[in-house]
Amino acid sequence: MKAAIIIPTFNESGNIVPLYQKLKLIKKNYKIFFVDDSSNDGTIDEIKSLIKKDKNVILKVRKIKNGIGSAHKFALSYCFKKKYDVAITLDADGTHNPKLIPYMIKLINNYDLIITNRFKYKSALKNWHWMRKFLTLVRFYLVNILLNINYDTSGGFRCYNLKKIKLSNILIAKNQSYSFFWESTYILSKKYKIKEIPITLPYRKIGVSKMKFKDVFYAFIYLLFFSIKRFFL
Repeated sequence: MKAAIIIPTFNESGNIVPLYQKLKLIKKNYKIFFVDDSSNDGTIDEIKSLIKKDKNVILKVRKIKNGIGSAHKFALSYCFKKKYDVAITLDADGTHNPKLIPYMIKLINNYDLIITNRFKYKSALKNWHWMRKFLTLVRFYLVNILLNINYDTSGGFRCYNLKKIKLSNILIAKNQSYSFFWESTYILSKKYKIKEIPITLPYRKIGVSKMKFKDVFYAFIYLLFFSIKRFFL
């Protein structure tokens, strides 16, 4: 099976090597595909140091920071072009556990998309700051109510069956930021078979979250707009 692990990055210095070491414990020759939005903190140098010793590490540097959703679409388009069978996406901040990847790949034979759910375990978010936990819960319930779906749609730890899903269906999701995750999940749920698996999500230890208050505000407006527009999709 030809698989790629997609990791979008922006100023994640200090997280790259620990994450790479965890990924290598899987002991599979999966490509590790970093998509960087022109980090200025040494992230790119850390990735280039990995490339020198591991031919399975790939780096694409984009000239501008254009959003996490845009990075995912860029990387998935690359994987379709290179004819990968499976693509796994995860965050660079160390909160997603790579040990789940073999399990996700095993499941993907019977599904089109594997997504993760942070609300199956009561203690999944126990180390989070109360405000971040509150906003995450509000978003979860708003998306489920307004879009009438029962998934945890906003997580970036996913596994795509590229032999079954069409790239055009992923790219229907127009949002370039964090709303890409719930938007694409909603769209794909209408045509494809989705499987959720529970995860525990610790709070990041190195660096800071890239999500700002303006991202939360615009995401809320976009959700309201999309919840109305969906009746015409």
